Amino acid sequence: MKKNTVPSPEQKEKAKHGEQMFPLQQYITTLSKSYPAVTAHWHEEAEFTLIQKGTCTYQAHLTSYQVKPGDLIFLPPMVLHAINSIPGESMRSETYVFHMNFLGINSADVCAVRYLTPITNQKLIPPFVISKEHPVYRDALRLFHAISRAYKTAAPGYELMLKSLFLQLIAILLPYCKESSALPQLHTEHAMKLKQVLEYIENHYADDLSIKELAGICYFSEYYFMRFFKKYVGMPCLEYIKNLRLEKAAKQFEQGETSTLSVSLSVGFHNLSYFHREFKKKYGMTPKKFIATIPNT
Repeated sequence: MKKNTVPSPEQKEKAKHGEQMFPLQQYITTLSKSYPAVTAHWHEEAEFTLIQKGTCTYQAHLTSYQVKPGDLIFLPPMVLHAINSIPGESMRSETYVFHMNFLGINSADVCAVRYLTPITNQKLIPPFVISKEHPVYRDALRLFHAISRAYKTAAPGYELMLKSLFLQLIAILLPYCKESSALPQLHTEHAMKLKQVLEYIENHYADDLSIKELAGICYFSEYYFMRFFKKYVGMPCLEYIKNLRLEKAAKQFEQGETSTLSVSLSVGFHNLSYFHREFKKKYGMTPKKFIATIPNT
């Protein structure tokens, strides 16, 4: 429960954040030349992040924000988001990912009905980036540090303390939330279409996917789809699919698979030499060397 890990960059995350009785997990994310981005994804949990070092570009609900050290990011559940490093810079952040069930969203009380449920259902949209100029910044930063201390020390009753702190965070953000109707309709529609495409790719990455097939999901022309995808994901669609396949391959190796031919075929690479070349380009080593770095392999 206490182990710090980097979130999976898959689209609709299937990762389990924390435990059922305590659905909260800390993550430390580092972006660098060798790991330059967290690709577009979303999950059922909310997250609260402090940028500790470096600058990067956060994308939330298809809007880009350049964030810097000291900035805070609050993302409610199901918001499509991605992180991209700035060339030549590294970035480090501390994130707490938590399910709204932890705060009592299933309770039939005024807090759940009036506040927690609308935020979860994206009827109320909080500020995604809280910079030093924001009126709530000082209180939000104080709460972040209190959350971090409680999580790390794990003193008796720390779960109650964490629940209280996250409820305080929601409370101070409420005056700055916007109604979902205030968001541009086209923006919202594009976010939904992109989610559909990313989920389709996640479920069919090993197949021979074509731009025509993916564009059809959005009812876009191929030309418009390619521009649309690169604008919001930050890379061409085919490059994104290739990277996802490589990440799936690396995960299989980490789970104990040792046959590069079997793994390459299972993730959609039908040319073994091409798989080796692209894997080395992404991870800085051949699949064989990558396997050798994994403990107990």
